[in-house]
Amino acid sequence: MAKKSCNGWAIAGILAWAAWGAAGADARGQDAPASTPTSMAFGWPFLSPEQTATRGGTTQGVTTKLDLKPSEAWRALQESNLNSLARDRQAILALAGVYRVSFQFVESMGFQADYSPAQPYFSWATEEVRVLSQTDRSVSLQHTLVMFFDESEGMGNEPYVTKHWRQDWTYEDRDLHVYEGDRTWSRKRLAAEAVHGSWTQAVYQVDDSPRYEVVGRWTHEGGASRWSSEDSWRPLPRREFSVRDDYNVLAGAHTITVTPTGWVHEQNNRKLQVGAGDTPSCLACETGLNRYERIGEPDVAGPANRYWQATGDYWAEVRKAWERVLANHDRFRIKAEVDGERLYESHFAYAALLEDAAQDDRSAESSSAARRNANETVARFVEPIE
Repeated sequence: MAKKSCNGWAIAGILAWAAWGAAGADARGQDAPASTPTSMAFGWPFLSPEQTATRGGTTQGVTTKLDLKPSEAWRALQESNLNSLARDRQAILALAGVYRVSFQFVESMGFQADYSPAQPYFSWATEEVRVLSQTDRSVSLQHTLVMFFDESEGMGNEPYVTKHWRQDWTYEDRDLHVYEGDRTWSRKRLAAEAVHGSWTQAVYQVDDSPRYEVVGRWTHEGGASRWSSEDSWRPLPRREFSVRDDYNVLAGAHTITVTPTGWVHEQNNRKLQVGAGDTPSCLACETGLNRYERIGEPDVAGPANRYWQATGDYWAEVRKAWERVLANHDRFRIKAEVDGERLYESHFAYAALLEDAAQDDRSAESSSAARRNANETVARFVEPIE
C-alpha cells in the first residue's frame, strides 16, 4: 500500500468514506451505471425528482461479488440444542464477517409549519466486522471500512482502510452511560429485574469515544433472529451534522435482524431540538435501513488485517483509557475540539504513524509510548461533571 502522511491519511480516509458510493448496485452485487437512480421505495412520490434525489457518496467504488451461501454462523444459529443465552450470543457472533453495506435514510414526516422533507441519504461501502473479544456474557465487534476505488476516479489502486465504529454487547447489563445532549453522557443504573434476559448494545465512535448505549432483547422465531432496542438518545451522525444544525439529538429505537447471508439494521428516528430546561421539540421523523450483505470479492479482510496488525495495540490502549473514564465518572462531557484538533484527528494521526512504521519495516513506538498517547489524548478531551 502506498504511504500516506499522518494527518493526511486520517482526513483522506474519513473524507473518502463520506464521499463513497453514489452509484447504484444490482441485486447480484455488480455496479450499475452511475446514472442509475437510487430507489427510495417509500419516499415522497408527489415531489419532483430533484427534491427527492439522494445525497451521499460521489464515487462508484469497484465491483463487488455477493456470497449467497448461508454463513456457518447462521447455520449454527439454527441448531435446536441452544439455550436462550447461547442462541442470543450466537446471533451476535453472526454479525461478524465481510460485507457490502448500504446506508439509506429518508424522512417520513415533519412537525414544523413550513416543513419540507430533507434530501434522502444513500451511500454504500465495503466493510469488515471482526470479533475483538468475547465471553459467555459479552461480545465486542469492531467495524473496519476498506474502500476500493475505480482507477478512473483518480484515487489510486490501493484501498483506503479506516477504523469505523464499534459495538459492545453485554448480557443483563445494569450499568449504562446514556447520552443526554450537549456532548454529555451520564451513568444510568438499572434494577436486576429490569434487565433480566436482555442485552445492551453500546456503540462507540470511530475514535472509541461513546456514542450511545441501549437495552434490547433478542427474539428467535421461525428462523429469524432479531434484537429490538428500547428508545435512546444519540449525538447526530456525520451524515447529518456535516450538513445541518437545526437539531441536536437523534432519538429512536432500532432493530437488528440476522439473515442467512448477513444482517439488516432498521432505525426509527426522531430529530429533536433539545435546550437547557426546555421540552424537546421534534422536527421530523426518519426511517433508516442499513443492509450488511456478505461478499466474496474484493478482498476486504486482508487490508483490514494489516491495519489491525499495525495499529491494534494502540487502539486497545484507547479502549482501556475510555474504560477508566466510564468507570470513574458518573457524568462527563466530550469537547468538540482542543487546540483546533478533533479527537478522531489526534488518534488517527498517531495510528497513521504506526502504519507508516509497519510499511517501512521500522519498529513502532514502545507500548508505553502508545499507552501514554492514548491516555493523554482522551484526558484532554474529557471534561468530568461532578
